[in-house]
Amino acid sequence: MTTAKKKQAGKPLPSEAKSARPDADRRLRQADRLARVMRTLQLLLTRGRWNARDIAAEQECSERTIYRDMQVLELAGIPVLFDQDDHCYRVRQDFRFPSLSVTEDEALGQGTAAAITAGPGLDINSGAKPVTRKLAAVSKEDVAKILADAEELVSVLDLKLADHSRHRDIIRTIQWTLVKRKLVSGTYRSPHEAEEVKLQLHPYRLCLVKSAWYLIARPVGEDAPRTYRVARFKMLRMLDTNAEVPNDFDLRRYFGNAWAVYRGDRSFDVEIMFTREAAATAVEAIWHHTQKVHKNKDGSITLTFKVDGLNEIVRWVLGWGSRAKVIQPPELREMILDQLNQSIEAYRA
Repeated sequence: MTTAKKKQAGKPLPSEAKSARPDADRRLRQADRLARVMRTLQLLLTRGRWNARDIAAEQECSERTIYRDMQVLELAGIPVLFDQDDHCYRVRQDFRFPSLSVTEDEALGQGTAAAITAGPGLDINSGAKPVTRKLAAVSKEDVAKILADAEELVSVLDLKLADHSRHRDIIRTIQWTLVKRKLVSGTYRSPHEAEEVKLQLHPYRLCLVKSAWYLIARPVGEDAPRTYRVARFKMLRMLDTNAEVPNDFDLRRYFGNAWAVYRGDRSFDVEIMFTREAAATAVEAIWHHTQKVHKNKDGSITLTFKVDGLNEIVRWVLGWGSRAKVIQPPELREMILDQLNQSIEAYRA
């Protein structure tokens, strides 16, 4: 077989294979050296006392190699000095790595984030404010002013979120268990149970839905995750056991077409007509990700949704009073009528 035919067959020639191997080996050696240099820098930035002999022992290489690594650091602009008193290497105290470059748009976004995460119901931890303060301290004057102005001039008011001021420790525990992928143990008070229940959970996600924070987690010993309202936990602590969280878990797929957080077993095509007076207000928001809008000739509008379960949407429809009328499904119409009749009886009583 000729050389051309060997190439067409996709088989490298012996000479090509030999040249490819040294190139790959060279890149591997370069990566290994870079990693060693970075580990040396990390040692120098600690409070320990490191001389060439100690660093070489830590890195399992020769002192000569460490001296070459020191030269690499100096070429990179990192001032490494030898402290004659302590007989060790140190990075010059006044040295600072280049600060993060922040554009004016990015500063505006960060300042806005600091204001938003300080809002009641969103202030579940220290939020973006500490990062904003640090950025302002190392940024140019104009960027620091934008950060301060955005935080001062943007406000979050009256979101009508559930009061989580008493649950910040619980939310912080959930956040850390999610980051560290650990089991969480606690006591939960469900409105559907007569007594508090003790739980051990594999935490999947923490999410803000509608007006409250929820934990999506799978109880130990069960196959499927459940939805837990954070405000109903009485106590929560992180365990030292690793949690099992599937890599392909998708929050949108889990909620499906639930109106809020509790997904029903049956899917419904919902059609609701809003009067002309309520039409403009009804289309100001996207109430559901399946929402579609149809404008009627008389100025009214019809919103359609595909919803898994009807219990949660009932309360929303009732909030519109006489300005909204359920066209379909008949099951939702009956549920609305039943609620209205109960209200009438309560007022008569």
